[in-house]
Amino acid sequence: MPIDVERARALALPSFQVTIERGRLRAFAKSIGETDPVYLDVEHARSAGHPDLPVPPTFFFSLSLEAPDPFGYLRELGVEPSQILHGEQRFDYRRMAYAGDVVTLSERITDVVSKRNGAMELVTRTTEISRHGNLIATASGVLVVRNHGAMA
Repeated sequence: MPIDVERARALALPSFQVTIERGRLRAFAKSIGETDPVYLDVEHARSAGHPDLPVPPTFFFSLSLEAPDPFGYLRELGVEPSQILHGEQRFDYRRMAYAGDVVTLSERITDVVSKRNGAMELVTRTTEISRHGNLIATASGVLVVRNHGAMA
């Protein structure tokens, strides 16, 4: 069943706050193979001019999973989790973020595009990450929704 584009764009996704924790930053940095000690050791970070451990590239993607119901919007749109694939992600960084920061994530669905005669739909969710009202980064992710009943 096709996703109602207007309903998807109008869907209210609640904003939420997350405190960026040092241990989580270290674990994330290690998981992506980051070897720069600035991302792993507070003293190295401070000697490089940072107030604390900086957020490694792509970390903001994982913060979206901290939402109270991170995949609730799919349920609202009638999409089964077994139908989705991760398509892509993009980041536009404006400011640095660090361990100890409390950030606000504001999410919305910005686009739904049908491909291959409806056999798949590309759902773009955009997240603005801010600290004290100042935009830190914008993250966009595309989920591919496979519609098995559609003709390719």
